[in-house]
Amino acid sequence: MSIKNINGSQIYYEEIGEGSETIVFAHGLLWNGHMFDEQIAVLKDSFRCIKFDFKGHGESETTESGYEIDNLTSDTKELIKTLVGGPCHFVGVSMGGFVGMRLAIRHPELIKSLTLIGTTADPEPADNVPRYKRLNFVARWFGLGLIANRVMTILFGQKFLIDQERIEQKNKWRNILIANNRVGINKAVNAVIYREGVYDQLDQINVPTLIMVGDQDTATVPENSKRIHKCIEGSQLEIVLGAGHTATVEEPGKVNAALSAFLAHRK
Repeated sequence: MSIKNINGSQIYYEEIGEGSETIVFAHGLLWNGHMFDEQIAVLKDSFRCIKFDFKGHGESETTESGYEIDNLTSDTKELIKTLVGGPCHFVGVSMGGFVGMRLAIRHPELIKSLTLIGTTADPEPADNVPRYKRLNFVARWFGLGLIANRVMTILFGQKFLIDQERIEQKNKWRNILIANNRVGINKAVNAVIYREGVYDQLDQINVPTLIMVGDQDTATVPENSKRIHKCIEGSQLEIVLGAGHTATVEEPGKVNAALSAFLAHRK
């Protein structure tokens, strides 16, 4: 558990495991590096695993500015150069996937393989923007607790949400959501809402790429992942049955199996 000054921001990260090669895990909007705990538990015996929190999330600093996806990409680039010093295997969920695609396009020397989970190369759909802006306004001025239940239905699939045996796990993630710094989250959500797409640049990605998406994902629907798959030559597409937008938590066994098999051929 460490803090590193990256581009003037205090970024929290953890290193787990040992190995000659490194996996860097980048989380989704509203979450933190803990969304990869189940994956790291499986991979840490073979890889050095680094998970970190984007600014405004988790244990990282909430800054005045710098939340745009290009800024997060620059931060992540410097983190990789500082902690790894060479190419890494990169795993990104949702917002982390936005960053992963930009890194693979702009800094391919830093990416040995790319795994994209529940993400999109397109701008935010116009139909989503008013709804997300309203939720973000309430979260900023009245607290995340007021919108937590609604947001949970966006971030998780129905299989997970209605499972009575996973109530404790659902409460854990709801509490993580509510505990976010609402100023930092407000800035981060705005950056995601108004991001530019990189779909027309995907053919520049020339690293081995695994794409995963939950079949119940309503935040970045499976069609978005299929579009990415069509544009990245040689990429693999895995539909994670029973998962929504947070597949690493909802269906860790299925994600771990696909990720482990993919990485086994990249060492």
